Amino acid sequence: MLKMNDVKTMTPGRIRTPGKIHKVGLSGLLETLSDVREMSLIIIIVLVSILLAFTNDYFATWANAKTLLGSISINGILTIGMIIVMISGGLDLSIGSVMCLSMAFAATAIRAGMNPWISALVGILCAIVCGLVMGVIITKLNLSHFIVTLCFMGIARGVVYAMTSGVNISLVSNMKEMPAIAYLGSGYIGGFLPMTFLVFIVLAVITELYARKSANMRKVYYTGSNEQAAAYSGIKTKRVKIAACMACSTMAGIAGIIYMSKYSGVATSAGIGLEMTALSAAVIGGVSMNGGKGTIAGGLLGLLFIVLIQDAMNLFSVQAFWQDLIRYLIVLLAVILDVLQERARKRKNS
Repeated sequence: MLKMNDVKTMTPGRIRTPGKIHKVGLSGLLETLSDVREMSLIIIIVLVSILLAFTNDYFATWANAKTLLGSISINGILTIGMIIVMISGGLDLSIGSVMCLSMAFAATAIRAGMNPWISALVGILCAIVCGLVMGVIITKLNLSHFIVTLCFMGIARGVVYAMTSGVNISLVSNMKEMPAIAYLGSGYIGGFLPMTFLVFIVLAVITELYARKSANMRKVYYTGSNEQAAAYSGIKTKRVKIAACMACSTMAGIAGIIYMSKYSGVATSAGIGLEMTALSAAVIGGVSMNGGKGTIAGGLLGLLFIVLIQDAMNLFSVQAFWQDLIRYLIVLLAVILDVLQERARKRKNS
């Protein structure tokens, strides 16, 4: 049986094994691909960027760069949350709806005359409560993340419609009286770096360092890798899974506040489909659908790849239905690769 001190030897996404021997053939190739997934993505992203720079005059312009930085920020924050909950062995299909619910509560508080920063905190706390409730239901009733978060996707969206009567909330006039909040979503540092991107980068660096250095995060990896063994070793796996759900919803809440600030209001349809973007980015970046494996950096590289491909298709005026087809084919290939890697790992350990 593994002891608690064995958890300290874990690194993000894997357990250290002395005298590791790489196999030859398909199994060995998949293990090698697993080890170099992040580097492979970096190389692919660089090559695609160079190709686009030579084939499209607009790609290498600062206007396009600002568009890319702006589009990756909110999706990036949501992806961070998705990665954390996936590492714990779960999944969150509600993040887009929880994001919208968060900003709806914050916007309602602002229009009621509450301090804007307190209103933003109210919105984030609302998201955290959603994560807590989902985590408790999942762990106490032993239900799957898929079912619970799918239900909450509809519940959160339904609450937004009930609060707003299906009408978008405009904060254009309010934002004029809240320059600090407005700057959070639409400001530029030095006139060229979006403030939203800076917030995203700060969150990404903090969570990546935490994932690599924190003993608590190693418990998340251990729980996702083998929940039963983790419980036997003394880890309170239910608390870990609840905390992962809350962390994911917290990121959704933060993304909601930034979205509200950026667009000076709340669209009742905001966040629809963003859960698939976050999930796709995580899988492409090497985060396992089975839990216990992956990194924040890898998942965000996956998101950068998706954003880059989306930008390329827009630049070359690819029709929308072809864009969806190409995007989901890429995701399917990433899922297939993840399954093959998992099977190779199980054969190696057996």
